[in-house]
Amino acid sequence: MAVFTSDNGARAQVLKGVRRLVVKVGSNLLREAPGERTEQLVAQLLEVRARGVEVILVTSGAIPLGMTILGKRRRPRELARIQGLSALGQGYLMRFYENACDSRGAHCAQLLLTAADLRDRERNVRVADCLRALLEEGILPIVNENDSVCVEEIKIGDNDTLAAMVATMMGAQLTVLMTTVDAFHAMGKDGSFGERFSVVTSLDKGLLAMAGATDGNPYSTGGMMTKLHAASICTAGGYAMAILDGRDFGTLPRFLDGEDIGTLFCQTEARKTMGSWQRFLAFFSEPVGAMVVDDGARDALLHENRSLLPGGVLGVSGVFRKGEPVRILDARRQEIGRGIANFSSEELLRICGERSTRLAALLGHPVESPEAVHKDYLVLR
Repeated sequence: MAVFTSDNGARAQVLKGVRRLVVKVGSNLLREAPGERTEQLVAQLLEVRARGVEVILVTSGAIPLGMTILGKRRRPRELARIQGLSALGQGYLMRFYENACDSRGAHCAQLLLTAADLRDRERNVRVADCLRALLEEGILPIVNENDSVCVEEIKIGDNDTLAAMVATMMGAQLTVLMTTVDAFHAMGKDGSFGERFSVVTSLDKGLLAMAGATDGNPYSTGGMMTKLHAASICTAGGYAMAILDGRDFGTLPRFLDGEDIGTLFCQTEARKTMGSWQRFLAFFSEPVGAMVVDDGARDALLHENRSLLPGGVLGVSGVFRKGEPVRILDARRQEIGRGIANFSSEELLRICGERSTRLAALLGHPVESPEAVHKDYLVLR
């Protein structure tokens, strides 16, 4: 396991480059005294902003707040009732946040998202543009899943994952998940917490086995497993993530000062962060088909930073149009990447295996860009 029980210099390396921060706060941190707790949280977030760091908040709490308002002790199972609780609680939650901001001369804005808003490229771009505009105006964006309209097909599922997706979409160098535990710990055979992991540089099966699933709390939907999933998303994009004890929101500025608290997830070596198209392909896109490539094309993609030419395509799977996301499969049908198709599946079937000089003749029209997938619109697994 690539873990360290004390900081190995990773915090200083990560923190010096943080210009944009995503903070996620779980439901249990706000439920008991939402007004008081949002006041405490906003005070810390605005302190961080005063350091010149842009902050985006991802917050749970609407459904638990709705439960509290109606005096319900257990989360209902019926989707319509859950949606109703969300609709009821969301207004109260945002009122607390706006009051906390307004008393400090600031403002906040609400964005309620579904997975469909992130998976569609145009909607993804619009959400990112909106968030950037809010940040430029000095407004605190507050993001939550739109539970009042979500059904399974468009549901993200938990705000740990939502925070990681927002972070990768926005190129945030650091994501902080604030929760009711102080860090990620080794797990004893009896289920008790062992030593704290200060830095984690890779997630293997042993670490994943230590992560519990949903903790059984009727007000929450996540657990350590969702936090490790979020860490895998952030680090795959070249960014860092931390788990901090949110029972005291003052841990956030302490962590940003370099104090060895919580758990930091990061890569062992600095890696080039993905461009916006690469982030979209890697984390949000839903491929509608596939291109199967030969071994020569596979090596050129993986080792030479090349575009995929029709000559290296053995065949296609599924039906897709130009501009749609597709999977790139090797001859053994293993996925090696994803990209944006520059030709439709019908066109590719006519030109696969052919030289670029013959494409216009085979297709019957001029071809401006001969690549089946250009390297700028390609992300490797």
